[in-house]
Amino acid sequence: MSGQSITDRIAAAQHSMTGSAISKAVCKATTHEVSGPKKKHLDYLIHCTNEMNVNVPQLADTLFERTTNSSWVVVFKALITTHHLMMYGNERFMQYLASRNTLFNLNNFLDKGALQGYDMSTFIRRYSRYLNEKALSYRLVAVDFTKMKRGVDGVMRTMNTEKLIKTLPIIQNQLDALLDFQANPNELTNGVINAAFMLLFKDSIRLFAAYNEGVINLLEKYFDMKKNQCKDALDIYKKFLYRMTKLSEFLKVAEQVGIDQGDIPDLTQAPSSLLEALEQHLASLEGKKTKELSADNRANTLSNAVSSLSNTGMSFSFSSSRMDEKEKQQALEEEQARLQALKVGYNLSHYFLMPNLNSDLFDLQPAFVPAVQSTPISTASSAWGGVSLSFFSGYDALGDLMKPTVTVHTQAPVMASHTGSKLLANDLDSSLANLVGNLQFGGTPGKKSDMWTQPGEKKLTGGTNWQSKTMSSTTAWSPAPAPMAFPMTTPQVPVYGMVSIMGGVPVMTQQPMLYNQPVLRPTNPFNPIPGAQVHTQTH
Repeated sequence: MSGQSITDRIAAAQHSMTGSAISKAVCKATTHEVSGPKKKHLDYLIHCTNEMNVNVPQLADTLFERTTNSSWVVVFKALITTHHLMMYGNERFMQYLASRNTLFNLNNFLDKGALQGYDMSTFIRRYSRYLNEKALSYRLVAVDFTKMKRGVDGVMRTMNTEKLIKTLPIIQNQLDALLDFQANPNELTNGVINAAFMLLFKDSIRLFAAYNEGVINLLEKYFDMKKNQCKDALDIYKKFLYRMTKLSEFLKVAEQVGIDQGDIPDLTQAPSSLLEALEQHLASLEGKKTKELSADNRANTLSNAVSSLSNTGMSFSFSSSRMDEKEKQQALEEEQARLQALKVGYNLSHYFLMPNLNSDLFDLQPAFVPAVQSTPISTASSAWGGVSLSFFSGYDALGDLMKPTVTVHTQAPVMASHTGSKLLANDLDSSLANLVGNLQFGGTPGKKSDMWTQPGEKKLTGGTNWQSKTMSSTTAWSPAPAPMAFPMTTPQVPVYGMVSIMGGVPVMTQQPMLYNQPVLRPTNPFNPIPGAQVHTQTH
């Protein structure tokens, strides 16, 4: 099976709909595709472990849920993802795994439906045991051996005797679980098991470096220990020699599968004379008659053994540091590549999608041109208490309803005039009448009593493209007259923001200004205005 299956796509879509980005990333990292988890998904999950608002138990439980899948590919990739987060994720992830009583219960896992199901199921069981042992080691000592400080002043070199004797067996158990993976070069045939083997190789280098430093510390303190401590230390050293042999075989496999030779450390065996010296010292403490070495010979033997193990430790530390530097350099190059891609994408988008700042969409402060700046001002008294009704001149019956215009107000009313192609009315009723005429409701002109035109006058409006013609000397059209003034006893209503002209300059009048509130008019806007003067036209 290659590529993402339909099940993977459906699961990712479900997590997208539910808004669970972590579950979606886990699903993407553990697809049915026979290859290692993609780095972008692993990096995202690592980032999630460093975020304080991310639920780490939910992340871990999602990975555990993926291990219950029947496909060996999904289960193996879930284990690899978990191992990757244990190595490079925040320590909170490891702490949660260590707090659980059980992690992976895959001792009986077997995939019978896939081509490589039987072979890969064996490695899945071994791999899960190592991850369980790794979490158990953290629970017992509260430290990850692959991340602890190394060197002369490292954790293992400065540990006291009692704690050292208790800690070294824990490292031994974890290393045993790692070396039990036992993959041959001809079995590393797909990207999934290769990804797991690479993580195990990195862990083996760092884990054995800590193990080696602990043994060096143990040997330096051996001849000063009590009898029971010497017995335990001798047993630890014998197991250490056996694990060195198994580790050398593991490193040979790593060399055969293409791992860089510079990343594989050199193993230097301690002289066999050291083991004899340790056994003779323990026998002497137990009261047995043996040939005990002199103090000088014993010191020389111990010095040679420590020197050999120190060289091994330096080789492992160098390999570990080199791998760390490679990972940092690779991460830096990838980050630079992403930044360069973002810069290129920004430049292209800036070139092709440059907004036109001269467009009306970006004109946040349009220039408001007064519609009646050139209108002559009449000195006749206003029929509405001295306040002009020309604020209705901003209303355009031909379509520009929402376009504001600034008008000039004085105590005298302003008579509307023909400017361009717009016919401005004196009040709302005449504007509505013009609008109805433009829309041609009914298709025929209204009756004489319903129209505000002179007898025999033709309709002067003809739609949005209508323009006024020059008035002849015999026929003069004038707008509807302003309504008559009402008694001063009418309630006064304040009007804010009215503009007046003082000295030829429009200024804001003092607030509030009052105008006479008109009485209610007939509901029909086309009837004559009550109380309006009758205008007659003579021919």
